[in-house]
Amino acid sequence: MSIAALVAWVITALGGFVMLGQWISRGGLRQQRSGVTRFPASLMFSHFGLAAGGLVVWIAYLLTNQIRLAWVAFALLIPVALLGFIMLARWIPVYQGRTVTAGAPQDSARTGSGPVETEPAERHLPVPVVIAHGLFAVVTVVLVLLAALGAAGS
Repeated sequence: MSIAALVAWVITALGGFVMLGQWISRGGLRQQRSGVTRFPASLMFSHFGLAAGGLVVWIAYLLTNQIRLAWVAFALLIPVALLGFIMLARWIPVYQGRTVTAGAPQDSARTGSGPVETEPAERHLPVPVVIAHGLFAVVTVVLVLLAALGAAGS
């Protein structure tokens, strides 16, 4: 169960890397000042940092078999999941707005710094990756909890 949790966590992390890279490459960091993005960098990087930290703790648990590390990893997953739900709640209206504005002409007005960014970076996140990331995240939380409970019971 512990190795299955590791595999699920790594797959989840890969999907997260894809989405973070897409968000950054589509201007998510630049859009912070203009308020175009609904994903503050603090939200994105807190989710990423806590998830990565939890993964490191989980690997430490696998290497040392110290049960308290399994519980620390699980405890780190709780705010990770909450931040993930916040991002999902902010992403859904942006994604739904894509279908409404898909046929509308793009704003081609220019300022001195280039084209006006009217589309949030998160609008371009690949839907299959968002769904897979969420599903694997749920599986990860459940497997980590079951593995920690199993380790504590033995």
